[in-house]
Amino acid sequence: MRKLFFIILIGLLGNMQLQAQRIKKLEGDPKPLSGETKINVVFTYENMSVGKFKSEADYIEEKKGDYNKKEDGRGDKWEANWVGDRSARYEPQFTELFEKHSPFALGKYPEAKYTMIINTNRTEPGFNIYIQRRNAEIDLEITIIETESKKVVAKYSVKNAPGRTFGGYDYDTGQRIEEAYAAAGKHFGKELKGDIK
Repeated sequence: MRKLFFIILIGLLGNMQLQAQRIKKLEGDPKPLSGETKINVVFTYENMSVGKFKSEADYIEEKKGDYNKKEDGRGDKWEANWVGDRSARYEPQFTELFEKHSPFALGKYPEAKYTMIINTNRTEPGFNIYIQRRNAEIDLEITIIETESKKVVAKYSVKNAPGRTFGGYDYDTGQRIEEAYAAAGKHFGKELKGDIK
């Protein structure tokens, strides 16, 4: 009986995650990608808001200043990690889960016929302070173009991709955001796979 309860609970949590994250095709048709095996990818972070801040620069300035007041150099280290986590953690997580759930290899393939531009519009870092928590979330705009001509093939929005770890031991901001990219990659991979059939 207890086992059944946990199976139902995990199913409900997974369903809640699917409901929270919304993927919408904004324009175009990705069917021309059918038969391709590789897609070039470019990750961008243009005009990204962070939490309550409309500008990422304002967010970084405040956080960096606060940390440097507490301990000299701590804010500089935090800023380096904030930016460095993109290539070290977030982008690989999106790529790994996208590849598991779609027929494409995603990477630095400048010779590929199509390029996917993934721009993060919004990052909610969330928090976890033992007694209270908020999940991370990201919003993406994904544009698929012909690599050579730059012609737009299809464009999607991904809203509220959630980031948290099972059990809630995600005290590290980077870990929560990494999970949001994993969720986005997984569900967008499935969406694109369905759209090219």
